[in-house]
Amino acid sequence: MTAYAAYGTNLDPARMGERCPHSPLQTTGWLTGWRLTFGGEEHGWDGALATIVQDPLEQVFVAIYDVPQQDVASLDQWESADSGLYRKVKVRVTTLIGEVVAWTYVLDAYEGGLPSASYLGVLADAAEAADAPADYVARLRRRDCRSTGL
Repeated sequence: MTAYAAYGTNLDPARMGERCPHSPLQTTGWLTGWRLTFGGEEHGWDGALATIVQDPLEQVFVAIYDVPQQDVASLDQWESADSGLYRKVKVRVTTLIGEVVAWTYVLDAYEGGLPSASYLGVLADAAEAADAPADYVARLRRRDCRSTGL
């Protein structure tokens, strides 16, 4: 088993269970020294995609899952790591049970752009499902998002 730190849609344990059925949620915590941001708008999706970047003054709420080898390929496919869109990095996560070294995905694209309102809603719902603090979820829901033009 290897520890995986989810900060995006995989924060939702139900969604993660569908994608990686052998990967149980272990705990939640904070990725200190990183911030949630968006990028990759040029790839043609409905807005920018979630990623994290180093920032000594920020932190990102994460869920830690134990991912066995049989789920790694599936997760890489879901996160487009198999296409090179995201790359894996090792991070230290502060949890109530101590520090955990985990891997996570970082977008291999320029930072910038706005996510769609629907994508931002899915991220906030996922954070809420993982029991993120209410103020963290509220900040996600208040972030600027891309206008749909409707």
